[in-house]
Amino acid sequence: MNAVGIDVSKGKSMVAIMRPFGEIVASPFEVNHTASDIKSLVKLINSVEGESRIVMEHTGRYYEVLAHQLSEANLFVSAINPKLIKDFDNDSLRKVKSDKADAVKIARYALDKWQNLKQYSVMDELRNQLKTMNRQFGFYMKHKTAMKNNLIGILDQTYPGVNSYFDSPARNDGSQKWVDFASTYWHVDCVRKMSLNAFIDHYQKWCKRKKYNFSQSKAEEIYGKAKELVPVLPKDKVTKLIIKQAVDQLNSTSVTVEELRSLMNETASKLPEYPIVMQMKGVGPSLGPQLMAEIGDVTRFTHKGALTAFAGVDPGVNESGSYEQKSVPTSKRGSADLRKTLFQVMDVLIKTMPQDDPVYQFLDKKRAQGKAYYVYMTAGANKFLRIYYGRVKEYLLSLPESE
Repeated sequence: MNAVGIDVSKGKSMVAIMRPFGEIVASPFEVNHTASDIKSLVKLINSVEGESRIVMEHTGRYYEVLAHQLSEANLFVSAINPKLIKDFDNDSLRKVKSDKADAVKIARYALDKWQNLKQYSVMDELRNQLKTMNRQFGFYMKHKTAMKNNLIGILDQTYPGVNSYFDSPARNDGSQKWVDFASTYWHVDCVRKMSLNAFIDHYQKWCKRKKYNFSQSKAEEIYGKAKELVPVLPKDKVTKLIIKQAVDQLNSTSVTVEELRSLMNETASKLPEYPIVMQMKGVGPSLGPQLMAEIGDVTRFTHKGALTAFAGVDPGVNESGSYEQKSVPTSKRGSADLRKTLFQVMDVLIKTMPQDDPVYQFLDKKRAQGKAYYVYMTAGANKFLRIYYGRVKEYLLSLPESE
């Protein structure tokens, strides 16, 4: 058995090959992430007598080039959580941190965990693709929020409070009624300089053109409020241009967000656990794919506690002798993106109140006990993950091997 430990970095990696009892087959050497170097590495591994297994950390996106190419060469590749490698076999008082030392450590990890290594597969590539989309989704959502706040800040100087006139949800293309309204009626004088009847007629035609519902009482309310508002910026070409640019940027980002949301759902539907995840309360076509993206393949976790630890919502323990701390903060050592998604799921459960859902019942019980917000939300997330683990793993194990 030959353990190939690869310490991955951007554009290059350090490789070490070992056998049991510390036998060095190949001292640590550098491999560039180029077609020729990877081909030479494959040739070297195949030339070593005996079964070889390659282990690397799934660090950012850097490992994917090697993982994909080595898998394509029909080699056994396993990508491991960096935290597991870091905590493995730390039995030295010396702190040694170098690429060569890390490559050897990864090789030793491969030998120690030989039977439990999970092979990298095409499905892993699909999960990585979904995770990348989710990170992009989060990136554009932050930009959308910033651009929305920016537009509101400008409109407060031309048409204060216009963003609160409509509560219609965003359409599938990301457009929102208040943004479209502000694009046309960008200054309070765009409304109040008309007569009431003229505005009602203009607003009705606008609703028909934009395919929004028209309400005469709403038009009268908007007109009445406009009479009392005091703008700061003048109604001129410069102000109009500033608002138009802010609206266009917000709309462009909103379109990107909705396209990513749709693409994530389409990609997630190709994963085997998709139907069982989408049946869970609090999960929909947006949060479901986000959960699946951040959790990944649930079968790689050995037990429920491993998944809650990965998310950082596992209860901490602080005991020594007769001392036992009663309330210990959660570890928060896992995925911050997964914790954020879990809190969003908990928020949906609190708003929708599904009485037959065990997670909502648990949340409601903790709230009734007077627990603090972060306490019951984290406890609910923990329970949700344990149920997720049980249902999804049982479902996956029941599928035929071909799936």
